[in-house]
Amino acid sequence: MSAHFKARDMAEQQIADLDAQLLRRKLRTTESPCDTKARVGERELKMFCSNDYLGLANHPKLVAALTEGARLYGVGSGASHLISGHSIAHDLLEKKLAACEEKHIPNARALFFSTGYLANINAITGLARLAEQGQASIYSAKLNHASLIDGVRLASAQTKAKVTLFDHQKLDSLEESLKQDTHSLKLIVVDGVFSMDGDIAPVEKLLHIAEQYDALLMVDDAHGFGVLGDQGHGILEQAGVHSERIIYVGTLGKAAGVSGAFICAAAPFIEWLIQKGRPYIYSTATPPAIAHTLLSSLALIEGDEGIARRKKLNELIQIWRDEMTFHIWEKTPSSTPIQPVILGSNANALAAASLLDEAGYWIPAIRPPTVPVGSSRLRITFSANHGVDDLRELIKTLQVIEQKVGNNS
Repeated sequence: MSAHFKARDMAEQQIADLDAQLLRRKLRTTESPCDTKARVGERELKMFCSNDYLGLANHPKLVAALTEGARLYGVGSGASHLISGHSIAHDLLEKKLAACEEKHIPNARALFFSTGYLANINAITGLARLAEQGQASIYSAKLNHASLIDGVRLASAQTKAKVTLFDHQKLDSLEESLKQDTHSLKLIVVDGVFSMDGDIAPVEKLLHIAEQYDALLMVDDAHGFGVLGDQGHGILEQAGVHSERIIYVGTLGKAAGVSGAFICAAAPFIEWLIQKGRPYIYSTATPPAIAHTLLSSLALIEGDEGIARRKKLNELIQIWRDEMTFHIWEKTPSSTPIQPVILGSNANALAAASLLDEAGYWIPAIRPPTVPVGSSRLRITFSANHGVDDLRELIKTLQVIEQKVGNNS
């Protein structure tokens, strides 16, 4: 073997550079189910960082449903959906997911994926292929999730689609760009709930713009499905919108407590994505037992228990908004379970996360490139399983830590 291994040397140097910039990420291994407390080695930490918003990830009914699903269907699907991997469990789940959104999307049909990342890439690249080469335009919100960004980049590389970024809080530039756009396909792509800020996209305004300029509107509701709306059907239910222009993506590994994601759209779009969506065509289907479990999760989300859990979440959100005050750090306005605290520098965020760890909390520092440079933060998230006393304890702890860390760089 050669004494000089350039690729390894490059990797080691770049990792050292990440360390110097305080940007290196590190894994932590849990030894317990997902809940409001996590066992990490010999320690038990209070969790305020997971996306298990409704507290369903370790729900006994879902544990039982997964066991039943494994007995009925085994533990693997064996092939892609279009070969032999499409089970009756997948079919029933897709029909139920379509029913969740049918009040908002005419002739709704759903397509199930193993991850939200795959669903987003499949939707964006597949829809861009509706137009001839160079005849698609994609308008992407600047703060969109990485999976949307990667989907847009891949679609642009594959189809020569023109990409324009816009500010989801200031839509004048989006409207002006669309007004000048003569391409045959125009696709607006936006997060429903922005995962690092917790704010909600103005879906009604975006849909009005899409209708005015003959565009499609794709909404990634990863952090809204299960949480928003009276039945937990997400941002479309909360906004009360209805249009065949909507391409909706929902995630099932966050508030739904299990795994996977889905695209819901008018039937012709879903059929096209089955035919031309490469991630769907060439991925092994998710185990049917997971789909079977998700049917039980959806029943919980829509039922009395789901209503009660959303009510509890909203109570926690209101307490945070009313009682959490900072003198140096910045609290962003959010009506969702995502409540960021902006500290600015990487050093400040890491110091605060370390002190929280010492106090028995797991709340990681979020740094670039996940968030813009200079806006490193603590991303605090609530679960319906958190108690009011748990939250008030956290508030007191944060106020003490703020005084210790301050705004030192």
